[in-house]
Amino acid sequence: MLNPIAFSIGALSVHWYGIIIGCGAMLGLWLAIREGKRFNLPTDFFMDLVLIGIPSALVGARMYYVAFEWHSYQDHPLEMIAIWHGGIAIYGALIGAIIAAVIYTRRKEYNFWRIADICAPGLITGQMIGRWGNFMNQEAHGGPVTERFLRDTLHLPDWIVNQMHIQGVYYHPTFLYESLWSFTGLILLIIIRRAPRLRSGELFMGYLMWYSLGRFFVEGVRTDSLAFAGPGWLAAFLKNLWTPMNFFGWGTMEAGKNIRVSQLLAITIIAAALLLIIYRRTRLRVSEYSDPIIPRLRQSVKLTDQHHAK
Repeated sequence: MLNPIAFSIGALSVHWYGIIIGCGAMLGLWLAIREGKRFNLPTDFFMDLVLIGIPSALVGARMYYVAFEWHSYQDHPLEMIAIWHGGIAIYGALIGAIIAAVIYTRRKEYNFWRIADICAPGLITGQMIGRWGNFMNQEAHGGPVTERFLRDTLHLPDWIVNQMHIQGVYYHPTFLYESLWSFTGLILLIIIRRAPRLRSGELFMGYLMWYSLGRFFVEGVRTDSLAFAGPGWLAAFLKNLWTPMNFFGWGTMEAGKNIRVSQLLAITIIAAALLLIIYRRTRLRVSEYSDPIIPRLRQSVKLTDQHHAK
């Protein structure tokens, strides 16, 4: 097992998890700043966005987890803020970050969709790198597998195989699945953002759909999924959608309550994003990704000046 502690200063221990998450956030910020320069957006704008977004994401991640694990916290209210004891959810982090971004962009008088598009590659980059923090902590893994599956089917190096050997059992390296899926998504987003006629908001929605698609299948083998008891028809529907993973030797979905929250949310996000793209393209006039980004106040003044000139 790799040591999850990078170094210690007296009684203070610095964990690899925090370092890796920080590196992911910084690389994502760099990508956003770099793309923002194409639209003459100042670096400080993205720096402030990160300073607001990260705390909001942490709060959202914790609130999301506590909401679906309420039975564990209702008699211990102080544990709700004990984030150091574990228990955060990435979808909750996204919700928190999006809410903060909507408020921040409105205050700065920028269109949220335009800023979200610019940040999309950075978001998936943070997730791609951040999953290696789970690897260091031996957490958020999948169900049991054989050593042969890891070595001969997945052809993983020893240092990953050994880290997936936890208390005498080998587990699915779900961190690796999500990281590689996110890396592929990053490449696709970088290519798509140069596509002609791409509308504002579509790159961000593409990111949501890509991540959700991968998360749906990975979630099926996770052992720590948030879940609830739902109708049998919905459970059967989700299970049938996941069935193709049997061809990759993933076995069957992990047992537990029949509806996994992340799977249901993933399907909902994909459907909602597709419908929103169709609606915006057919019913609304929206700007293109390559159009200049102009604050609403300045844009209003420009339109007024044009009106007076006529």
